[in-house]
Amino acid sequence: MSDSTSVPTSPTIAAPRATLPADHVWQRHTLTQKLLRFTVWLLIALAVVQSMRYIEIIPEFLYDAPDQMSDMLGRMWPIDWAYYASDVQAGLIETLHIATLGTLLSIVLAIPFGLMVASNLTKNRALNVFARIVLVASRSVNSLVWALLFLAIFGPGPVAGTLAIAFRSIGFVGKMVGETIEQMPRGPIEALQASGAGKFSEIWYGYWPQLRPAFMSIILLRWDINVRESAVLGIVGAGGVGMVLDTALNLFQWPRVATVLVSIFAIVIVTEVAVTQIRKRVL
Repeated sequence: MSDSTSVPTSPTIAAPRATLPADHVWQRHTLTQKLLRFTVWLLIALAVVQSMRYIEIIPEFLYDAPDQMSDMLGRMWPIDWAYYASDVQAGLIETLHIATLGTLLSIVLAIPFGLMVASNLTKNRALNVFARIVLVASRSVNSLVWALLFLAIFGPGPVAGTLAIAFRSIGFVGKMVGETIEQMPRGPIEALQASGAGKFSEIWYGYWPQLRPAFMSIILLRWDINVRESAVLGIVGAGGVGMVLDTALNLFQWPRVATVLVSIFAIVIVTEVAVTQIRKRVL
């Protein structure tokens, strides 16, 4: 029987806690942070006051607004459903065509800029800056402004609306594609580069399999947005159901205006549900 040797253990020494003065008061923000927060809120308040001064709100119109709204809704009822089959249905179909063709055209135009704007794929700084300028310019101009520009070139009709939707969508699609590529893991790409793959093979076998799910989701989302934007392009003469709405408004045909508005609301809901179901079941 061997004697077991016990090793004495030293007692654990607790680290001394910092003691605060008895009169110390805890504060969530320092004095500098408080001054900065106060400055931000002050600037926001000044911006709101300055904006209200330039908007020139007329109080009499605000007081009268509920009565005017009630009178307009009364004129819209009952809804002229007979007007749907004669004009509104054709306008809605044209709106869907404008949104679909515009989205497809934007894909063709946006993919090159999405590849150029990704700094990990395109190493040329000048091409990165050029692509970013194009994408920013596309997003900066509203679809109605694009429609007015193309109306001056091609005249009234769905061609101007389709091109307006396409050029407006380039910035969105290209930016999302570029950001998705920049966030991809580098493992598969480096493996292709180490095996001596060319640039096309690198894009097709390395980037595209990772980009495909996000790309499909981006296209569906943009198509959903384009359906909504296409519905109002007709107000400036760029085709679609907006032209039907503009005609009814100009002729003060309020029951027909209600028909168009309800139809636009319904088609937006249908496209929203369709896009959601496709993303759940396919992607």
